[in-house]
Amino acid sequence: MVKIKLNDDLYRYDVYQMFNLFYSFTEIEFTEDIYDFLVIIDNEKIVIKDADGSLEDYFNESINYKEQIKKTIFIYLSEKTKIELPWGTLVGIRPSKIALSLMDSGYSESEIIEYYKKHYFTREDKIKLCIEIAKAEKNIVNTSSEKISIYIGMPFCPSRCLYCSFTSSIGRDEKLVNMYIKALLHEIESIGQYINDKALCIDTIYFGGGTPTAVSDNQFEDVMSHIYKYFADNKNVSEFTVECGRPDSLNENKFLIMKKYGVTRISINPQTMNDESLKKVGRNHTSSDIIEKYNMARDLGFNNINMDLIAALPGEDVNMIEHTCNEIQKLSPDSITVHGLCVKRGSALYENILNNNNNERLPQSEINKMYERTVELSKNLKMKPYYMYRQKNMIGNMENVGYSLTGKEGIYNIQMIEEKQTIISVGANAVTKVVFLDENRIERFANVKDVKEYVNRIDEMINKKIELLNTLY
Repeated sequence: MVKIKLNDDLYRYDVYQMFNLFYSFTEIEFTEDIYDFLVIIDNEKIVIKDADGSLEDYFNESINYKEQIKKTIFIYLSEKTKIELPWGTLVGIRPSKIALSLMDSGYSESEIIEYYKKHYFTREDKIKLCIEIAKAEKNIVNTSSEKISIYIGMPFCPSRCLYCSFTSSIGRDEKLVNMYIKALLHEIESIGQYINDKALCIDTIYFGGGTPTAVSDNQFEDVMSHIYKYFADNKNVSEFTVECGRPDSLNENKFLIMKKYGVTRISINPQTMNDESLKKVGRNHTSSDIIEKYNMARDLGFNNINMDLIAALPGEDVNMIEHTCNEIQKLSPDSITVHGLCVKRGSALYENILNNNNNERLPQSEINKMYERTVELSKNLKMKPYYMYRQKNMIGNMENVGYSLTGKEGIYNIQMIEEKQTIISVGANAVTKVVFLDENRIERFANVKDVKEYVNRIDEMINKKIELLNTLY
């Protein structure tokens, strides 16, 4: 536990954010009694003290007040902990939006680099990543309110991964799976009819989860045929992605079903090519299964395949991610998505970290090297970064980055992250985002997460979703 004594609660959240960067997965408490750190903020300066020393920093009128508080604490804790955090004080989900905004305001690349360094202490390679992604997104991001994207969610997996809070395993209750699919088909029909009535243009479709292919072949075809009939059978659809995910959920028939219903992009996700790690995180397949299913997809004509990797998995080191990168390079996918390990509350790994005093975590220097190796992989594959986002509870305060060959960018990913296009979502826990471009405003509607509740309340959710959509269309 880290105890902080703060003289002004107005800045409690800003102070908490900075301490949480350096002491993540450690309980942080604000106290009036015994403390580990004393933080004093007044009109002129900020003072930070602990048993080992102190730092005093006077406010600069040219810098935002809260921003300087964060920077001062960041400097102090960087020196104390010797931890190098490449993103500096940035904690937002979409750091590339800053670069895109500055570009639109006429800033040069050198001025953008200087801006990030001055305001956030961001490392230069991360700033350049933001600039590259802003350039990639600029010509793809949506500009029309009539264009929408569709998300379909399948909340089941073959097994539950150590780092995931997902609760629905396919083997638990076949009756519940059937009930869910029946409700999902009903929602697809209702929303498809609405889209047709309003003559909306579907840009991209993304079938994710969970693992969409975790269900039986017949169940999968039922859902795919409905997606095609109500969404994909539209000449305007530029991309139809299915997140196949686990190789142990795939077979030739499922690939043929995807081909039959017009899927243009798939994702086969190894996460790691180390069998020991796969077993440790609870995935019931091997690296050879990944290679087999990847080659099967290629042989059947899939020419846009993404592969997901996770940096800093429990028990992995730089040598192990080196092996993963070498194996992925041999396969030569069309895009890769490099995820930082995000430890979700409710996951087994989250409890392990709390109970074992962070013994599951790598040193920050090792995490930084892992990311550097994935950047090298993207360059070896002749890919460029095209989208990025960050999450809470990411080990090392890092980022998730999508890299692709030119022309193989995941368009849905860009629209989803930039939030400039309405995304109508169906399925349990699926969030619809209605984008009012003229007002720079977003309204959200989330379906319930619990599968049984989703089944029981399906008509209620359809009606509320349509009610929200009617405020725009």
